Amino acid sequence: MNALVARLRAGLPAEAVLTDPGITRSYANDMASFCAAGSPAAVVLPRTVEQVQHVMRTATALRVPVVPQGARTGLSGAANASDGSIVLSLTKMDRILEISAVDRIAVVEPGVVNAVLSRAVAERGLYYPPDPSSWEQCTIGGNIGTASGGLCCVKYGVTAEYVLGLDVVLADGRLLSTGRRTAKGVAGYDLTRLFVGSEGSLGIVVRAVLGLRPAPPEQRALAAEFPSAAAACDAVCAIMERGHAPALLELMDRTSVRAVNALTHMGLPESTEALLLAAFDTPDPGPDLAAVGRICAEAGATEVVPAEDAAESELLLQARRQALPALEALKSATMIDDVCVPRSRLADMIDGTAAIADKHNLTIGLSAHAGDGNTHPVVCFDPADADEARRARESFDEIMALGLELGGTITGEHGVGLLKKEWLARELGPVGLELQRGVKAVFDPLGLLNPGKLF
Repeated sequence: MNALVARLRAGLPAEAVLTDPGITRSYANDMASFCAAGSPAAVVLPRTVEQVQHVMRTATALRVPVVPQGARTGLSGAANASDGSIVLSLTKMDRILEISAVDRIAVVEPGVVNAVLSRAVAERGLYYPPDPSSWEQCTIGGNIGTASGGLCCVKYGVTAEYVLGLDVVLADGRLLSTGRRTAKGVAGYDLTRLFVGSEGSLGIVVRAVLGLRPAPPEQRALAAEFPSAAAACDAVCAIMERGHAPALLELMDRTSVRAVNALTHMGLPESTEALLLAAFDTPDPGPDLAAVGRICAEAGATEVVPAEDAAESELLLQARRQALPALEALKSATMIDDVCVPRSRLADMIDGTAAIADKHNLTIGLSAHAGDGNTHPVVCFDPADADEARRARESFDEIMALGLELGGTITGEHGVGLLKKEWLARELGPVGLELQRGVKAVFDPLGLLNPGKLF
């Protein structure tokens, strides 16, 4: 360890290398439950590409594993340290290097916070659509690592669709540039997309070229109450089948609604079994909202309430963003699932999750990006209660199994990390797993980058 620290400090400022166990321990894990975390040998906070290259050359020379980190808001254990590793925190590389209204791109370092970028481009009349619920804390590098989504992905898509090019420091310290800053480009294999969602296992993103859109008009939303999740999902299917393009289509079950009320006192309707939120950002959203309101009524909605103005619309969206914090407040620990199914099977996923909650006598609140079938069941439990913790883990696994049975995937935007690595093998199958491990070996032959994650 002394040799490692000495070599790191030879190419880094003294304040960039942290070794005090009391401090390094605070970098050991992200926000996932049930994921082991080791004790890092050092935490490094570089500010330049050259400093990142120095870290990777040192790690390669001494055969020390490296765990890349952003803001550690992840929910799969992908940023958890391993024993004796270098934790490479990229939060100090937080500059927005360029915003071009002509080319509609932003060039950023990985530590830029999502909300900071969104506000900066908005000042130029532009829009960066990916908006994870943790957008006030999470970083662009972390968003790229997990291929994150957000509330508006039903219309605008997820992070992968906005990453045009990357600068990546490879395991041996070489710098690789991928992709482009042009509107089109198909030269060679798409290595940019390969890095998106790779959870720091192939290289360290140190710069990203991101696509932007013109800023849309302010959203106008409506809320619809339903007597069952199945009725709400019927409405979702009808909205999509009839060609509507909402900017947001979100669902909260009764447990989530009540939890949000308990936390925020927003006065959401606790009598509802499912609350559907729809929003449009067209120049005149009135006709779209009216049409969706009629669809909800046809599907059995007991009440449809359009927001009166942008402020009321934002309040509804804040209610949805508070779903996870509200459920976390119910118990001392949560396990957050991230199963995505075809929209046509969304009702089966929600009803099946409710049955699993009943079977295990657990509180499981569910919210969903209903427009794209991405559900987030949140298992609430007390880790000090061994039996309840066991039932929580079993329910989590049963929810993932249900998602696969319905033709879905074990993760729509949170990633695999440590939490779902066994389930990744089941989803990919032996041939897919072999090929993915082969890709990993090409980029990281010594297995130093984020070892133990994904596979």
